[in-house]
Amino acid sequence: MPSKDIQNIPPVIFGTSGLGNIYEALPYERKLAIVEECIKHSPGIPVFDSAGKYGAGLSLEVLGQCLADLNVNPDRVVINNKLGWYQIELTTPEPTFEKGIWIDMKNDAVQKISYQGIIDCFEQGNELLGKYNSDMVSVHDPDEYLAAAKDEIDAKKRYQDILDAYRALGDLKRQGKAKSIGIGSKDWTVIKRIAQDIELDWVMIANSLTVHSHPKELIEFINELSNKGITVINSAVFNGGFLIGSNFYNYVEVNPQTERGRELLNWRDQFYEICKKFGITPAEACFNFGFNIKGVSSVALSTTKPDKVKGNIEMATKQIPQEFWNAMREKNLIQI
Repeated sequence: MPSKDIQNIPPVIFGTSGLGNIYEALPYERKLAIVEECIKHSPGIPVFDSAGKYGAGLSLEVLGQCLADLNVNPDRVVINNKLGWYQIELTTPEPTFEKGIWIDMKNDAVQKISYQGIIDCFEQGNELLGKYNSDMVSVHDPDEYLAAAKDEIDAKKRYQDILDAYRALGDLKRQGKAKSIGIGSKDWTVIKRIAQDIELDWVMIANSLTVHSHPKELIEFINELSNKGITVINSAVFNGGFLIGSNFYNYVEVNPQTERGRELLNWRDQFYEICKKFGITPAEACFNFGFNIKGVSSVALSTTKPDKVKGNIEMATKQIPQEFWNAMREKNLIQI
């Protein structure tokens, strides 16, 4: 296996929300099998994307345990920990930070976005990982943090909190405790704002650049980032699973009784018809679209099924005929 190289991220990196019991509680044996398949089939050094928010730290804890049980050398794996959520004791029937998403939780999580808060999250994350460390670090969901502002004064304070958090990340990098600094956000305009104030090594754009949703301005921004040498990771290319059969679009349940719900379901029905006509799986089309945008280096994929890992990796080299994309344009399902 090649040596650790943070600058050359493979085309597929492995999301670990499933290890944190998103939507369902998986048995440990299944989680171990998922991690084992990722290690086995990764074309380069495997990169795992995790966060304190995933299962209130459960994802980090399980990932560390799986890697240890598989005897993976810490120098032969890269872990991205998106920081900002800190594990605490669960004192309510279910976690308070994201209700109805994380199943069978034993802990809760609180948001800590500040200089010291990010240091605390970083140190706790490494404790949960055991003998493994997070090489890639970022502030997780700064867009949601800003959106929660009560007024303009609060908004300014919250943005300063984010800048202070990045100052902490910069110190961690200078101290050699972390190797690269990035950002993970669903709202790409927040990435653009922060990128003007902070020197980033990479960005992870979630839910924003998919075969269903691909604003022209975002595509132009990604090209700008790439020209500056900033690595772009496209995450959640299935819009939270909806494009491949889930009833949750960007983690919000789709209601077929609403106009928005009907629009989404109609789009997906037409998408599936074209996929079937060309013998392409919806997942292959989603990956191909999200991966081949100019400037995108990698796609982050999550799965709760070990037997899907190898196929997920192979999607990076899957060829999609141009006729398929022409048919998508004819139906006005894509705009580029």
